[in-house]
Amino acid sequence: MRRVVLEARADWQAQVERLGFAFHTIDGATYWDERTAYAFTLDEIERDIEAPTEAIEQLCFAFIEKAIDDDAVLTRLAIPEAQWAFIRESWQRGERNLYGRLDLAYDGRGPAKLLEYNADTPTALFESSVVQWDWLEQAMANGRLPAGCDQFNSLHERLIAAFAGLRTPSPYRLHLACVQESAEDRGTVDYLLDCAKQAGLDARFTFIEEIGLLTDGRFCDGSNVPIEALFKLYPWEWLFRERYASALAGSRCQFIEPPWKALLSNKGLLACLWEMEPGHPNLLPAFFEGDPRCESLSPRRVRKPLYSREGANITLLERGKVLDSDDGPYGAEGFILQDAATNLFQSDGNYAVIGSWLVASQACGLCIREDATPITKNTSRFLPHYIEP
Repeated sequence: MRRVVLEARADWQAQVERLGFAFHTIDGATYWDERTAYAFTLDEIERDIEAPTEAIEQLCFAFIEKAIDDDAVLTRLAIPEAQWAFIRESWQRGERNLYGRLDLAYDGRGPAKLLEYNADTPTALFESSVVQWDWLEQAMANGRLPAGCDQFNSLHERLIAAFAGLRTPSPYRLHLACVQESAEDRGTVDYLLDCAKQAGLDARFTFIEEIGLLTDGRFCDGSNVPIEALFKLYPWEWLFRERYASALAGSRCQFIEPPWKALLSNKGLLACLWEMEPGHPNLLPAFFEGDPRCESLSPRRVRKPLYSREGANITLLERGKVLDSDDGPYGAEGFILQDAATNLFQSDGNYAVIGSWLVASQACGLCIREDATPITKNTSRFLPHYIEP
C-alpha cells in the first residue's frame, strides 16, 4: 500500500460531471481529489481487506443471534424498547440487507482493524462504484497509470444483482428516499434508483419529508401511492424518534436496510464485538464508557457516541488530553471508548481510512477517505485507488 501523487485531468470537473457526480466540490473545497491515489497489491486486497471484511460481517451476524433476544444488550445499545419486537421479527423473518461499509485502519503492515461499521446509511457509494472506475480506465488510457492496473470494485454489478434478488417471490414497487437538503444523499439515492431500475424493479424516488400515513396504516408517498418497499437513506435511530415510529411495525412495508441493521449501525457494536471475541485480529479493544475495563485501554484512545455520523462528536484522547475532535449533535445516548488504531495509514501529513464495501454481505469494493487529522469528517477528501499489475 502506498500513496501516489498523480497529475489530475485538466478537465476533471467536466469528466466527473458527465457521470452525474454533482457534489465533487463541497462548500468550495475539493471532495473528489484525483491528484493522489492509493496503490495496493492484489495480495493486500484479497488477504488483508476482502477476507477480513467478510469475517467481520459473519462476526456481526453471530452477535445479532446472541443479542436479538437479550434485553440487556438492546438496552446498552440505547434501542427504544418499543421497537425491540419490530427488530427481532425482521431478523427472524430473514429480511435481506442491501449494503454497508466497514471503515478500517490499515497501513499495509498488519491486519486491518475495524474502526466502525456504517451498516445503515453509508454514503460515498456512487463515487466508489462509478466515478473511481471511470477514473481508472482513463488513467490507463492516457498513460497516467500503466496498462494492466485493476481496482477492487464490483459494486455496480453486485448492487444490480442484489436488487434483482428483491424481486422474489414477486415483483413489487420500491420507493427510495432521502432528506431534501443533502446533495450527497440525493446523489447516492439517485444512483441506487438507477441500479434498481436496471434490475427490473418498479423504482421511484420520494423525499422523506413527503412520506405520509394512510388510514389503513400503510405509508405513502406525496401522491398517496402506498409504499410497499422503502429504501431510506435515513438512520433507524432517527426513524425511531419520529412521530410515526409507532406505525413502523404495522405498516406492511419492507424496509431496506431492514430494522435489524439498527444493531450494527450503533458504535456500541464495537464494544459488544470485543466482549464477544477479545483479541480478534481485526478488532480494537473497546468498552462502554464507565465500564471499569476501560482502564485496560491504551493511553491513546477514542471516545465515540453510540450514534454519530461523519466523525461528529468523536474525540481522540491521549492521557486525558484532547488531540483531535469534531463537534456535533450526538452523545445523549452514551459513549464507548476504543483503543486508537496504531496502523492508521499516514503519509505526507495525511491520514487515510479504508472504506470496505459489502453488498448482500459480500466484500466487493473499497474507497479511501483522507484528512489532515486522524478523524474522518464530512469534509474529508475522497481519493481513488488501484491494484498494481
